[in-house]
Amino acid sequence: MHLLRLLAVSIKRQFLEWMGWRAFLITLVVNQTVAPLLGLAVWSVALPGSTQIPTYYMALLIVQLMTVSYEQHTFSNGLYDGTLSHELLKPQPVVIGLLGTNIAARLLHVLIGLPIILIVGAITSISFAPVAPRFIVGVLLAIPAVLLAAILRFLFMYLLALSAFWTERAHGVAGFGETLAFLLGGSAAPIPLFPQSIRPLGELLPFRYMLGFPAEIASGSLNEVLQGYGYQVCWIGVFALAAIFAWRAGLRRFMAVGG
Repeated sequence: MHLLRLLAVSIKRQFLEWMGWRAFLITLVVNQTVAPLLGLAVWSVALPGSTQIPTYYMALLIVQLMTVSYEQHTFSNGLYDGTLSHELLKPQPVVIGLLGTNIAARLLHVLIGLPIILIVGAITSISFAPVAPRFIVGVLLAIPAVLLAAILRFLFMYLLALSAFWTERAHGVAGFGETLAFLLGGSAAPIPLFPQSIRPLGELLPFRYMLGFPAEIASGSLNEVLQGYGYQVCWIGVFALAAIFAWRAGLRRFMAVGG
């Protein structure tokens, strides 16, 4: 309970701080919408008349905003400028502050991105009336998938950000990870549309479960939902263990060199 109270305080503080940078925040939100909107434009032309493509990319846009992570900035920059030393002196785990920043940023991304979501929905004329029961089931099943995707994406970006202990190019490492997520996570193309030869790879790697999988469920693809949850939980375990190991190893190195 004590950690939850600390997290709530951190979220509130970071929310107010982010509000002070509204212009910059709007730029970040717009940047996060580019990949889903680009995919929507390309695949709507490639598959004219498909009702699932607009729904999928609308859901993907929402998932993107709800799972966005900037740990390569919030953590790595703090290590580079010495702020981490002050965080280590606080009577709370360093990750609490990172989680507070992460959750506050996601809340604001969704709030600021809501007009974009509504405009895109109106332009694409998405209608859920003919499949209302299936749509409702899809949304309900997508909720835990989004929550697990949010945890998974945070752990993935946090793990990449920890490379700052060993290199000054953590932003490049994180950028490479984001590129993989774009290509193999369902933004560049929905995983079910991958060529048969590489589709199993897309279904196995963690990137689909950060973005595409929740969007697939919300757009009506309800096959193998439990299996997808299982993949998400497994990858969360893998990245959590890797992050713990990297944090401990990096912290030893940080202290050894006089951090």
